[in-house]
Amino acid sequence: MYIRRTTTRNTATGESYFTHRLVQSRRIGSKVRQETVLNLGRHFGIGQDQWPVLCVCIENILSPQGELFPIECSASVEREAQRIANQILVRQKEQPTDKKTTDDAPPDVQEIQVDSLEMVRPRTVGVEHVGLWAMGQVQFIEMLEEIGLTGPQRSAAVGSIIGRMAVPGSELSTYRWLCDRSGLGELLDVDFEAMSLMQLYRISDLLMGHREEIEQRLFSRVSDLFGLSCTVTLYDLTNTYFEGEAQDNPKAQRGHSKEKRSDCRLLTLGLILDGSGFVRKSEIFSGNTAESSTLEKMLRGLGTPDGALVVMDRGVATEDNLTWLRDKGYRYIVVSRERERHFSFEGATCIETASKEHVHIQKVMSDDSKEVRLYCHSEGRAKKEMGIVKRFAERFEEGMKKLSEGLSRPRTTKKIGKIWERIGRLKEKSHGAGQHYKIEITPDESGKTAQAIHWEKIPVEGSILTHPGVYCLRSNEINWNEEQFWKTYIMLTDLEAVFRSLKSELGMRPVFHRKEERSDGHLFITVLAYQFVQIIRRHLTEKGIKDRWHSLRTDLSGQCRITTMFRRSDDRIVHIRKATKAEHQQTTIYQTLGIDASPGGVKKMII
Repeated sequence: MYIRRTTTRNTATGESYFTHRLVQSRRIGSKVRQETVLNLGRHFGIGQDQWPVLCVCIENILSPQGELFPIECSASVEREAQRIANQILVRQKEQPTDKKTTDDAPPDVQEIQVDSLEMVRPRTVGVEHVGLWAMGQVQFIEMLEEIGLTGPQRSAAVGSIIGRMAVPGSELSTYRWLCDRSGLGELLDVDFEAMSLMQLYRISDLLMGHREEIEQRLFSRVSDLFGLSCTVTLYDLTNTYFEGEAQDNPKAQRGHSKEKRSDCRLLTLGLILDGSGFVRKSEIFSGNTAESSTLEKMLRGLGTPDGALVVMDRGVATEDNLTWLRDKGYRYIVVSRERERHFSFEGATCIETASKEHVHIQKVMSDDSKEVRLYCHSEGRAKKEMGIVKRFAERFEEGMKKLSEGLSRPRTTKKIGKIWERIGRLKEKSHGAGQHYKIEITPDESGKTAQAIHWEKIPVEGSILTHPGVYCLRSNEINWNEEQFWKTYIMLTDLEAVFRSLKSELGMRPVFHRKEERSDGHLFITVLAYQFVQIIRRHLTEKGIKDRWHSLRTDLSGQCRITTMFRRSDDRIVHIRKATKAEHQQTTIYQTLGIDASPGGVKKMII
């Protein structure tokens, strides 16, 4: 083998450039002809002085021979030789795997030298296989072609999205996974090892440029696939944090972190979903954006049918937003922002949840009969809140006890003003438990120094202490019964599960980018990955498989494609590339989705 560099010309632009090909000489009859084994492309990265060594390495990989003096080569040459050898193998014609075909043909019997058997280049294909199936359900790759993406750009987009599904992380970790661990390139007939990292960065910019069109088309096809109804809209926001200062990104701002990362700058993601959990629209806001200010911007132009129902959390449910929803003809169910709790078991309706927990709901009509409030009492929530209140009350009382005992120590400050300051700090850390204590300080004769501190626990009416497990819902759907309200409100808990999946299972956090467009692209790729995960889980759930994506991904990631090499009795080398046999969990998933349990088929080459 040797490498040939030839000059060629672009017929469209007239530009001349060099192209590289791996060539071998083959005797055909009485003549020797040169055949192109593999086109190495325009941007071949190995220097010309290393070509002879590279060719020897490729030949040794394909037809290993014992050498007296092993060839010395750099790591980059060895890696390129492994890549080229694998490309030569995977571009072979697929061997027939259909039972009828194999029954008609004579069996392929090989006499091998057992000691020569080697298995090399394992690459995962399970998650990749299922991810491509999900994209095929909505013709996503064809959609990218329709909006103008070229073949390499489509490959980079698919690699980025499925990489986020398989190994959540940064674009750099996705690139390493595509090159070193994944068999996605074989399934797509794409050489990701020849792709640069910058192509993955740039594809996120390109996808963001078409974000609205992609979201609209994708949701439309998902709706047709599952027959979704757009009468219910769920809306909420979450945020993620940056690693680093991200000073070049104007959206990177400090705010209230839902991951308790107040030391980092934040970025906020807003999602509008339908009742089945599919994303209809996403928007990226700065980290200090107030939740209540985003609703109108997100719902405008969404094409939601008249009278659609909007379900959202208390952070967005301001009076101004509710007035806007009523004026625009929306129905709504929201978590009330009122702090005082009310509930009476008399006349309340009891509902049993899917987890066999009992929830009591008291329905109260407003004075103008245009809105209804539902006061809900959850037994499980009551136990949880009582435990929280007890823990913080004990901490507060322990702090008060130490403060009181300190008055007897000679060097402890006893000024009444300072004592009240310390009590104030204890209340601040008590998460509301301190409001239930009546505190008095007994001064000495001077009136400036504290002699004793007395406190008494007096529960504040309408608080978490007197009404644990109580919360309030508001709605302008006045004709519904309690059970209808409850089942619709439960959708909001499904939305919280969406955010957990985005952040924990699909690598939305943290963000490592400094530029605004790159960080926005990182979040959008995560949203797209979630859409395809949801397609997979929706199909599996309908068949009774309700596992989380983390569990499904773990089961699928165990299947690999492996090249088996062995020497025949006539000293010829046989290379067979094939997926490992699917195990029980993998087979169950494949059968449920109706896809082949042997991704990539069988490739065979004899040298």
